[in-house]
Amino acid sequence: MFDAPEKYRKLSHWIIGTFTCCILIYLSFRHISSIAGAISWLVTLAKPLLFGIMFALILNVPMRFIEELLQQKTTIKNGIRPLSILLALALVLGIFIGIAVLVIPELLDAVKLLIQIAVSGLDQMEQMEMTLSTTESQLGQYLAQINIDWSGLKIRLEEWAKSWSNIFVDIAVDALKVMAGEVVTLFISFVFAINILASKERLKYQVCKLIRVWLPNWLGENLIHISSVCNKTFRLFIAGQATEAVILGTLCMIGMAILRIPYAPMVGALIGVTALIPVAGAYLGAIIGAIMIMTVNPFKALVFLIFLIILQQVEGNVIYPKVVGTKINLPSIWVLAAVTIGGNLAGPVGLLLGVPAASSAYALLKEATNSRQQKISAKKN
Repeated sequence: MFDAPEKYRKLSHWIIGTFTCCILIYLSFRHISSIAGAISWLVTLAKPLLFGIMFALILNVPMRFIEELLQQKTTIKNGIRPLSILLALALVLGIFIGIAVLVIPELLDAVKLLIQIAVSGLDQMEQMEMTLSTTESQLGQYLAQINIDWSGLKIRLEEWAKSWSNIFVDIAVDALKVMAGEVVTLFISFVFAINILASKERLKYQVCKLIRVWLPNWLGENLIHISSVCNKTFRLFIAGQATEAVILGTLCMIGMAILRIPYAPMVGALIGVTALIPVAGAYLGAIIGAIMIMTVNPFKALVFLIFLIILQQVEGNVIYPKVVGTKINLPSIWVLAAVTIGGNLAGPVGLLLGVPAASSAYALLKEATNSRQQKISAKKN
């Protein structure tokens, strides 16, 4: 039992703490715009470091695999970490650059060919209307009745294509300007990422030391444990996402080969890479693939779209929950729930981070529940 002064002291501390929290909450809501501006300024200031941490988390997945493989298969002792970082960078950048080099020229050629086909078709319709007799042919009578200005349509199509080509050039120039403006930031971010990966064990030790020294023991240990669970979950999620993209691209390529759809290897690789992009990736891969196939066989392009819709339904409801859920030890139903809720709350970012966040919460809640159950059982016994 506490004596009266001790009770009053604890009560006064609780009242002061509650009153202080209420004042801070009130001031936060009153000056929320200023706080948001300050946070935005800090994020902008620390953008290279934040990007570097994000790049490090992503590159850590292939680097970790390559490093373990080199340690098992080679007798090299020194230089494994730098070599692993270099190979991981080459692997990730090589995949995206290779797909871009293969797909973008083919896509531009496909668009040009479609425009040429459309212009040629309008020329043929104009010549047909001029040569067919309206009295001798039912088709000629029909064309005379609808009275379409084929020459005007061709001119408008050419003007539209020219205007859109200018728009694409402007977009490309603007993108290059943005990239040129951000090249320093990206370079600094990659430098941060490489340094983080090169000395991740030492950084982990230093951060844990700071937390344990400056925070209460219970808070510091819980924070370290939560960070460890989140890091492991995110790493497994990236590995599962990459595995799922490979499976989807392979199934797409095999299905296109069976259906005799052209560009099967190229489109399959494109679908696999765009599957890594939340929400927009599925539509982007479908549109680009359909345009490329349409230049060879329009009917096959329609077959491709139907096949891809069916494949994405199977992937979204069967393959994705099984592959990613198994990697991060999250039941399939919670994977679907995390994707749905995360997408509705935060769009593409929610889709990307919803599953690892849900998995981390699931693992921490499972640990806390088991620990509480053990305590209850111990009290009963």
